[in-house]
Amino acid sequence: MDPQKLRYAKTHEWASREGDVCTVGLTQFAVDQLTDVIYIELPDVREPTNAGDTFGEIESVKSVNDLYAPVSGEVQAVNDSLDADPSLVSKDPYGQGWLVKIKLDEGATLDHLLTFEQYKKQIASEEH
Repeated sequence: MDPQKLRYAKTHEWASREGDVCTVGLTQFAVDQLTDVIYIELPDVREPTNAGDTFGEIESVKSVNDLYAPVSGEVQAVNDSLDADPSLVSKDPYGQGWLVKIKLDEGATLDHLLTFEQYKKQIASEEH
């Protein structure tokens, strides 16, 4: 996926909409901060999500962090490949390392999420 065409949560998840389904993953910035990812806990299919609420956890050798839903809806699919190889999130965060697919609530948009340019400004202010 082209990072410039995605939308971003302030909590470093990206969202890509195709019809009424939104693919969600972690940004390159987030995985760079985590370093070596060793475990990912994802929700069950059909579990409801609310924008801003946690839907799972990601564990690295450094820390355990919550994953936040950038959109409201219902989990339609989870990336089962991450069970066997959680490092896919680090190796290919915008491709094979996607986390979940969420069927958006009726009328939901991505307008509340940051554009690529807005997200770039946010991470520039967070870098040490």
